[in-house]
Amino acid sequence: MGAGAASLVGASMLSRSSWARGANPSGSKHVDITTHEHYGDIGERLLFPEGWELDVFNMKGHGQQEMTGEQIRAKLDQPFGTLSLRELAEGKRTAVITFDDLTRPTPVKNVLPLLVDDLRLAGLKDENILFLTSYGSHRPMTHMEARAKLGDYIVNNFEWVNHNPWENLTEVGVTSRGNIIKVNYLFSGADLRITVSGIKGHGNAGYGGGAKAVLPGVASMKAIEYFHKTIAWNGTNPTIGLAKVFNNDIRLDMEEAARLADVNFSVQIIYNEHRKAIDIFAGDIVDAHHMACRKANGILRTPSTQDADVVVANAYPQNRQALASLAWARAGLRDGGSAVLIAQHPDALSTMHYLNERRFYMGQRKWDNPESAKRTVQQAAQIIVFSQYMQKRDIDQLSSKRVHLARSWDEVLKQLKKEHRSDSRVAVYP
Repeated sequence: MGAGAASLVGASMLSRSSWARGANPSGSKHVDITTHEHYGDIGERLLFPEGWELDVFNMKGHGQQEMTGEQIRAKLDQPFGTLSLRELAEGKRTAVITFDDLTRPTPVKNVLPLLVDDLRLAGLKDENILFLTSYGSHRPMTHMEARAKLGDYIVNNFEWVNHNPWENLTEVGVTSRGNIIKVNYLFSGADLRITVSGIKGHGNAGYGGGAKAVLPGVASMKAIEYFHKTIAWNGTNPTIGLAKVFNNDIRLDMEEAARLADVNFSVQIIYNEHRKAIDIFAGDIVDAHHMACRKANGILRTPSTQDADVVVANAYPQNRQALASLAWARAGLRDGGSAVLIAQHPDALSTMHYLNERRFYMGQRKWDNPESAKRTVQQAAQIIVFSQYMQKRDIDQLSSKRVHLARSWDEVLKQLKKEHRSDSRVAVYP
């Protein structure tokens, strides 16, 4: 983390090693959380009044250990629905490997070198192995962001390129839903096409990963817009939704796009609360993804409360799309309660999604659409966003006078104490 970011951290931050011994002020409770993914993964301690009832909700797979290199290798060598990568690479000259940007916590650093080893053993030269960003309509990555994602070894030894959703595209076909699929020409032109993705819950596509690496990942803006608007009906299609993978219209369109693009090998990574790989499924881009989603159902699911006075949701490890974490408040907050969103990340809600930016500059805020408005916390009397980095423009997306921006946890507590009694019930999603 750079000096500029470090100077903003402040006294409320704790290293992980200091969590256990950190002292609380008299008459208070605490919850330890992690913030600042890719910028030090810093620990913070949240203090609460002693009289408040405090419940902490972690995902079912909380605490699972990171995979060893040997375990990762074993998983890569047991693919679903394809030959091994080494066998697929025999006789090939060029390969492209996609990776997602920092809006996704996918831990690829320990996986990519093993894929490279397989390609080398099959005879490919390093100069013919290219890494391609797979971020759809997000903004391009910087060199330092690519280094944070890929690791020093890959960046120092291989070329990487940003995808451009407007130019240098090759048409590969049309899906049964009428989506004209054009993909990055470097991807379509390679002898071997490999995707690497992470498995996380997704409000439209069911789970992340799999064919999303192609559509929207390396697809054209027109194809991306088509599935967002025409197929997803701007998020109102009844077949789409969290954890819905099968019979999901946009997931099916993505899978058709991946087939048209002829993806040869895919890696799906399930990770823990610290962004560490805990399971991997490799092979066919659809088969391996379906297997990974079945496993993820038992790992990522998190119990939810009901009728809490206060719901505190930490956006880590996906702060760049922090608003998605408000789902916990929508599910568990009582009418008239307070929702607290923790978005502690130097990039804040950085300009990163051209479809959203287009709406903003046309004067349309994210929640102005009545259907989209259902995704905010309608029952909340107030929504408090705790961030040292956000600007007013970021929280304007919520389009509500109920939203307050707090620069410190003390400010959050001050605002909460105005509205809640000494015996309030608080649910924390760390």
